[in-house]
Amino acid sequence: MPNTPPAATPLTRAALEIDEYASTLGWDLPARLFALVDSAKLRKTDPAVAKKLGLTDDDEPGLTPIEQDELPAGMELDKFLGTIAWPDMVAGCALVVERLMLPPGAEQTRPKNATEAQLAEWVANHPAREEVRITAAVLRDGRKETALRLRSKDVAREVLTGPDLVPGLTDALLATFA
Repeated sequence: MPNTPPAATPLTRAALEIDEYASTLGWDLPARLFALVDSAKLRKTDPAVAKKLGLTDDDEPGLTPIEQDELPAGMELDKFLGTIAWPDMVAGCALVVERLMLPPGAEQTRPKNATEAQLAEWVANHPAREEVRITAAVLRDGRKETALRLRSKDVAREVLTGPDLVPGLTDALLATFA
């Protein structure tokens, strides 16, 4: 993507590229899953697909995100992730999800002994909640990256990145390679 800022690693660049792509689609969308393949290997092993994806021999080494089919409607995300098996060609994967997040300290006002439904309602109605788009990306070797975009600051320069922003999600993605 032309608006993706330069990043230190291919995994960070891939996460930001996927985030930028998701930003063109808007908000309030279902989760999206991507396979991450080594661009150089793809050009060698499947030049026709590489050409279709716009990869050329002049491109820098990196990762090419390939969007997968839609996730099954109504299936819980953790159950769906448990059904995934990746072929050897796939170096990693990424998932884009939208969630509500609360600021640090909000846990202090969390209702005690609340059911899952009650907690979800509490978060949805919390005055300090933030809608976020999370792009979590991992590689088979255990490297992780996350791009986090706040709906209230929906511009590329405001996207936060880091390997440990949403550790539960990146760990779940890593488990798809186990």
